[in-house]
Amino acid sequence: MFKVKDYMTKNVICAEPDATISQIIDLMKEKGIHRVPVVEKGKLVGLITEGMISNSGTTNATSLSIYELNYLLSKTTVSTVMVKKVISVDENELMEYATQKMLKNNIGCLPVTNASGDVTGIVTQNDVFKCFLNVLGWDEVGSRITVAVKDEIGAIGKLSQIFVENNVNINHIGVYSFEDGIANLVIRCDTTEPDDLQADLERKGYKVLECFVRDK
Repeated sequence: MFKVKDYMTKNVICAEPDATISQIIDLMKEKGIHRVPVVEKGKLVGLITEGMISNSGTTNATSLSIYELNYLLSKTTVSTVMVKKVISVDENELMEYATQKMLKNNIGCLPVTNASGDVTGIVTQNDVFKCFLNVLGWDEVGSRITVAVKDEIGAIGKLSQIFVENNVNINHIGVYSFEDGIANLVIRCDTTEPDDLQADLERKGYKVLECFVRDK
């Protein structure tokens, strides 16, 4: 189903609004993270990122001494820097919806909540990349065959019959372009020796645009 809950980072590290910027900087360094949801009693109230800290002026105060800067960071709270109107996504939404939301709002992550409004995870651009590769079966051994197919009812059924006749199992299908009634289908299948299949496809009128074998 490719739902958000299947790809998000779970057990996400969160912060309270009264945490200091210096504490968040230390937390990000320690955990190797760049974004921290801000919660009160488990409910999402904000989001703070490395960029927000940099743009807040606290780390750009070049006229301050190191001592003064550290003091300022230790006194500035997350609530003064964080984004309060956070764009989030429900854990049961599809990854396509989450991806569209990130693109539309030009953001790199979405805090994830459940039906009760509790923060259950965070989904980032890297999670979108993982989902994309999973959809296309990139990590699976086999062949990636791109075939030009006429856009008509039953087209995939007719095409898949040729794979059946060649004893080849189709694992994934994707469509990446349409032009003049022709669709380019990207098909991932389980054979690492696709020559006979490719020849059969072409013999039966299909144009094979590309064939790539992944054997390990």
